[in-house]
Amino acid sequence: MRRWNGWGDESVAYPLHEGALAFLADRIGAGTPFADAPFDAACASLAPSRLAGLQPPAGVALHMDAPTRVRHALGQSLPDWLRLRYGCIGTAPDGVAFPESGTDVRALLDWARAQRVTVIAYGGGTSVAGHVTAQPAARPVLTVSLARLAHLVHLDREAQLATFGAGVFGPDLEAQLRAHGCVLGHYPQSFEYSTLGGWIATRSSGQQSLRYGRIEQLFAGGTVETPRGTLQIPAFPASAAGTDLREIVLGSEGRLGIVTEATVRVSPAPQYEAFHAVFFPGWEEGIAAARALAQARAGLSLLRLSNPTETVTMLALAGHRRLVGLLEGWLRVRGCGDGKCMLLIGVSGTRAQARSALAAALATCRGQRGRHVGRMLGDKWRQGRFRNVYLRNAAWQHGYAIDTVETAVDWPRVTATMQAVEAAAAQALAGCGEAVHAYTHLSHLYAQGASVYSTFVYRLAGDFDTDMARWRALKGAVSAAIVANGGTISHQHGVGTDHAPYLAAEKGAEGLAAIRAMLRHFDPDGMLNPGKLVTEPA
Repeated sequence: MRRWNGWGDESVAYPLHEGALAFLADRIGAGTPFADAPFDAACASLAPSRLAGLQPPAGVALHMDAPTRVRHALGQSLPDWLRLRYGCIGTAPDGVAFPESGTDVRALLDWARAQRVTVIAYGGGTSVAGHVTAQPAARPVLTVSLARLAHLVHLDREAQLATFGAGVFGPDLEAQLRAHGCVLGHYPQSFEYSTLGGWIATRSSGQQSLRYGRIEQLFAGGTVETPRGTLQIPAFPASAAGTDLREIVLGSEGRLGIVTEATVRVSPAPQYEAFHAVFFPGWEEGIAAARALAQARAGLSLLRLSNPTETVTMLALAGHRRLVGLLEGWLRVRGCGDGKCMLLIGVSGTRAQARSALAAALATCRGQRGRHVGRMLGDKWRQGRFRNVYLRNAAWQHGYAIDTVETAVDWPRVTATMQAVEAAAAQALAGCGEAVHAYTHLSHLYAQGASVYSTFVYRLAGDFDTDMARWRALKGAVSAAIVANGGTISHQHGVGTDHAPYLAAEKGAEGLAAIRAMLRHFDPDGMLNPGKLVTEPA
């Protein structure tokens, strides 16, 4: 069963071993565990449903029981975790509906508009930016879960197009495609619990976007139910017929409508796939090699460069102390000692394509003194690519919080942005009397630049107000550092509520006005997911 106050399935654990705990204690101090609020207490804290007494549309039930409302109240951001773990749920949806078709969604929107009910679309609940949280308001709130819109509607193998219900989870989507010899290839870290509709609504990026593309390259068309009516977006190979309607849906975060079906561009399943690790003496050599590979468009499926602190952290958390010690000794002899960086290289396709691409990539790495160590670390990464997020649960149990921010900047700004974000985090937590363990990797690489993805580990106080204050200090400082260095406020996590205050720096006054005008057109009563993406003007 899925955890109600953490990540993933209750039966899955990714424990921190003694060496990892000692590593964290040495850097930021020992954590102090404390008890979480019980589920029953969280349910008992909810106010009575304001939907009680309203007659729902025919054939669609409204679930107003407290357990269902709690399980759909929040996402996976650190503020969401604080509210769940401390039992401070606050505003929750008044009910949850589980439509089984686009027709049901249409009926729910028409009913909600007539009854003056706010509607929040809910996919997998994996948002880390506050997308699915209800805002305090006079209107009752209905969360619409798309979990039952999850089947493969149509597959055109000749055109390589597949149409799915938007509530399909990543593993189910890929399983249905694999049965026909195809893949979508979109693998965000939230893959196991995020949905196709959620990827579209937040402009998601998968770990192998270098080969398959971000969701904007994969999303070909679909159906969106809006308060004003149904928006049908046909799928073309390309079109010069004015504004691309897909673009107003991508990243719209449930503000203009609910995606019910999506047509996506799929690929034949790769014949061969492998992930290799290369170590460099330092960051400058690593980033030079990564940039050269991205700009050469070398036919790779993944490039992921860890800075020295992340490299040390990954080796420390890996366990297998003897094997890691042997590897580090081997690397040290070959010039990769303190300050070394690890680059993961993924290749996918036919065996001939993959091996040719890998050989060219390794030659580029050798030009920057890179040391290839084979597939062992790449295989370990692949095995844990969707399990590593479970470390958030384990860290919490030992009194530590883990949070992340990410951005994208041009190559000349990458290193400065990384350093500024990590320094801002350290300064913010120092102001709270705490230390932070900060580390960064480049998770997606482009010819123009790269995403900069930073992780922060710090101690929890065991008090809701104190821990929320620490998060606000951290989030505000690192977001300001991103904006000051010319980065986007979000490369792959969307905007939600957490990033909305920084959107003006990127879009400008005219851009924000255009977004608001578009939302007003499709949702004239402001009933869809208010407070997300753009704040309302004073």
